[in-house]
Amino acid sequence: MVAGRDGVAPGWAARPAHLALVARSAGTRGEESHIRELRDSGTALSRSRVSGERQRRAEPQRHHESELCCSTPADARREAAAVPARAMGAPWGPAGGWLFARRGGLGLARSAPALVAVGLLCTAVAAYYCWRQLPPLPRPSSGPPLPRPSSGPRRPVGVLLWWEPFTRRESRARRPPDCWLRFNISGCRLLTDRAAYAEAQAVLFHHRDLVKGPPDWPPPWDVQVRGAEGLELRVLDKGVAAAEALAISGLRPPGQRWVWMNFESPSHSPGLRSLAGNLFNWTVSYRADSDVFVPYGSLYPRTHPSDPPLALAAPLARKRGLVAWVVSNWDERQARVRYYHQLSQHVAVDVFGRSGPGRPVPNIGLLHTVARYKFYLAFENSQHLDYITEKFWRNALLAGSVPVVLGPNRANYERFLPRGAFIHVDDFPSASSLAAYLLFLDRNPSVYRRYFNWRRSFAVHIISFWDEPWCRVCQAVQTAGDRPKSIRNLAHWFER
Repeated sequence: MVAGRDGVAPGWAARPAHLALVARSAGTRGEESHIRELRDSGTALSRSRVSGERQRRAEPQRHHESELCCSTPADARREAAAVPARAMGAPWGPAGGWLFARRGGLGLARSAPALVAVGLLCTAVAAYYCWRQLPPLPRPSSGPPLPRPSSGPRRPVGVLLWWEPFTRRESRARRPPDCWLRFNISGCRLLTDRAAYAEAQAVLFHHRDLVKGPPDWPPPWDVQVRGAEGLELRVLDKGVAAAEALAISGLRPPGQRWVWMNFESPSHSPGLRSLAGNLFNWTVSYRADSDVFVPYGSLYPRTHPSDPPLALAAPLARKRGLVAWVVSNWDERQARVRYYHQLSQHVAVDVFGRSGPGRPVPNIGLLHTVARYKFYLAFENSQHLDYITEKFWRNALLAGSVPVVLGPNRANYERFLPRGAFIHVDDFPSASSLAAYLLFLDRNPSVYRRYFNWRRSFAVHIISFWDEPWCRVCQAVQTAGDRPKSIRNLAHWFER
C-alpha cells in the first residue's frame, strides 16, 4: 500500500473472491474422492482374501456341487444372508462359511443380523478414522469488508464532486449518476452543489483541475451554525493567501475525507510536488495500490453470451489489414513514436489520428476500424506502474484485435489478464524480430486464434468516466469505517 501513510486503506477494489468458492468446492470433491478410494481399496482387499480362500478349498467344493444344484429356495435365502459375513472376512471351512451354512443353517439365520450390525459398526469406525486423516477444507477469502448491518435505515453517503473533470469551472454541473442502476451500489447521495459541502462525507478533487488556474479550495471549516435554513459556513476573507488556506485546510467538517483523483500517468501530472502533505485522506486512480482502485478496464467471468466482446472466437472473416495504430498526441520524444519508426521499416502500420502521419478515423468509428486489423499497437504515452489505459482494454480487446503492448513490463500486465492475451514488445530483441513474428501469425491462422482463447472464459469491462470513480468512492466510504488516515507525501507515492 502507499508508503508513508497512516492507517490502513479501505481497499474496496474488487478482486476475484469467487475463485475461493471454486477452490472450496474442488476441495470438497477431493475429500469425497479420497474417502471413496479408501473404501474401494478396503473392499478390494476383502475380495482378494475371499478369492484366495476359494482357491484353497476348490477341491472340497467340487464334492458338493450336486447338492448346490439341488438346493431349496430356503437354502438359497440362507446362502444370501451369509454374503455380508463373507465380505467382512468371516472364516471359511468346517467351523463356518459354506459348510456351516449346511450344518447349522438355523444358527446362521439367527446370527446374521448381529454380523451385519458388527459390520456396519466397523465400517463407521473406519470411515471416521479416514475422515480425521483428511486435511481441513480451504476457507474462502473474506474479500472486501462489508458494512455492518444497522438496526434502522442507513443514512446515504454524500460525495461531493468539487469540479466536473476537464470542464470550465463556471460550467453548469451535470446530473449525477444513479449508482444503484449503473454499478449496483446503494446508499449513495452524489452532490455537485458546493452549498452542500458540510453535508458531504467525502469531497472528490480531480488533479488536473486542482493545479490549473487560480486556487479554488473549500472554505476552512471553523464554526458550525445550524438554523432553520440549514447549515451555514463561515468563509475567510478573500484576501487570505492560498498558502494560508492550504495550511488550515485540515479544518474541515468532522469525519470528512478529501479524495485525490487522477487517471493520468506521473509524466503527465504536473504540480504534484506543490501539494501540501497530509492534505488528502485517500487516493482514487488506476494504481492497484490506491485507496480506491478503479482501473481503465478489467476482465470478469463470462456468464452470458451477450457479455462483451460478443464473439468467442477470432473474427477472422472481417480482417482486411495487419497492423493499426490510433494516436492523438504525437511526440517524437516518446518511446512509442521511436518504436513505431523502427517497426514500420519491417511491416506496414496504418496510423490513424489527428496528429503525426495519421489519417482521420473513418466514419464507421474507431472500434469498427480497428476490428478490420489483426493487430493493434496499444502503445502508452509513458511507461509507469499499472498504467494500462483504454488503448489496451477498449481499442484492442473490445474491438477484437490482438494488442501489441508497450507500457509497463509483462509481469505488470499479467496481474490483470492471461499471458496469452497480448504480445509484449519486450518479448523480442528488436523491432524487426517482432515484425517477423507478426508476419508468421498472419500466415498461420491456427496459432493466431490462440490469442482469443481468453474470450471463452472472460468478458471485458471498460471504466465509465466519471461516474464509476464517483460511485466507487461512495462505496469505499461505506466500507471503511471511521479509522483516520492521511497521505503524507502524495508525489513520493505516485511518482515511484
